[in-house]
Amino acid sequence: MTVVNFRTDETSDRALAELTADGTSTSAAIRQALLDSVRLRKREQMRLEASLLVDDVEDRAESAAILAHMEELRAR
Repeated sequence: MTVVNFRTDETSDRALAELTADGTSTSAAIRQALLDSVRLRKREQMRLEASLLVDDVEDRAESAAILAHMEELRAR
């Protein structure tokens, strides 16, 4: 387990105070904030990729063809 020290500023002090106001420990709040940050970053990346694909005519045509094929298989 790694121990990390960092300097806070006024904004991060306020954020940390908010995250620990319910009795959550500082360490637990920081660990959760890191996990939440990674999750948010991944969601933003997926959102960006999806927005690029929605404009990709070839990808949309391939998706439609696969869906049509799956419908054919389901109908059997």
